[in-house]
Amino acid sequence: MATSHPYVRYLAIALTIFTSLEMLQRADAQLHQPAMRYIESNGIKMRIAEAGSGPLVIFVHGWPESWYSWRHQLPALAAAGYKAVAPDMRGYGKTEKPRAVEDYDIHHVTADLVGIVDALGEKKAILVGHDWGAIVAWQAMLLHPDRFSALVAMSVPYSGRGPQSLVQSLKSSFGENFFYILYFQEPGIAETEFDADPRAILSRLYLSPDSPREAPRVTDPKRAAGGWIPRLGAPKSLPSWLTQDDLDYYVAEFKEAGFRGGINYYRNFHRNWESTPQLSGAKISAPVLFLAGDKDVVIRGATAEGLTASMRNAVPGLRAVKLLPNTGHWVQQERPAEVNAEIVEFLKGIDRK
Repeated sequence: MATSHPYVRYLAIALTIFTSLEMLQRADAQLHQPAMRYIESNGIKMRIAEAGSGPLVIFVHGWPESWYSWRHQLPALAAAGYKAVAPDMRGYGKTEKPRAVEDYDIHHVTADLVGIVDALGEKKAILVGHDWGAIVAWQAMLLHPDRFSALVAMSVPYSGRGPQSLVQSLKSSFGENFFYILYFQEPGIAETEFDADPRAILSRLYLSPDSPREAPRVTDPKRAAGGWIPRLGAPKSLPSWLTQDDLDYYVAEFKEAGFRGGINYYRNFHRNWESTPQLSGAKISAPVLFLAGDKDVVIRGATAEGLTASMRNAVPGLRAVKLLPNTGHWVQQERPAEVNAEIVEFLKGIDRK
């Protein structure tokens, strides 16, 4: 029998190794896929996704999102040796949705996070928050400093308690013109618009900065000219980081849950400010990493140096500000590998100190 050429043998060995590694990676990913269950927290039933074991890391989503926004982070953190948990926040997904607006104030939603720590039998947790989840996480660090040991905040920085509430500032700036946060203050209006067509609002929001859009149907800046959906151009295609199945999952969740609960967080901006005078001058000394896309509209073109300077006084524990290039608001979904690496590096750095 003829002996095969050495190159052929080497190629066969290489293919075998590659196939084995691929199978191992798939098995590892499957091993760390999150499991879903319900817990009691702060008087409500919450649905959580959890994966892994080790130090507890709680992922806090923003608006309009769900636990699913952390689908890329949970397996990665579990593989890195952490217990990664992502709840549907109060008012979202399969978590309970109290009726009263005031049940969504900062005291309730931060106490929900404390309740998750208690329900899981832990004394402390690390927080990772994006968008409204970052707002809740920043405030949890201030209101419950003995329960949360570190923070990764995404998209929304913190520079201290302002001299007036955000709603007051926006009313002074926008007057009769449309701005979504002011629109959300109108009882029952925004959720009625979005509940009627969840896919329309979600598909217009879950885009990259350079995503192609149709022209908006409403261009008049006055609030009286219409709601939010017609002011946002319809997408011509999904961004590369969002599959049709991903969008369908979000749409199904909001079709069932509605938008009222999430919008009620915005309706508490002024109440939150009025009810936390004790936080004037309060500082966060625990370790903090800030992450955002450099094209995120929330940071309005700020540089890492500028964000560091703006946060340093209120957040002396700030370790680093990382801006991912050519990335928009949905940073952990747009750039999951980079975000996961930054989170793990930050947490391992804390462990070493």
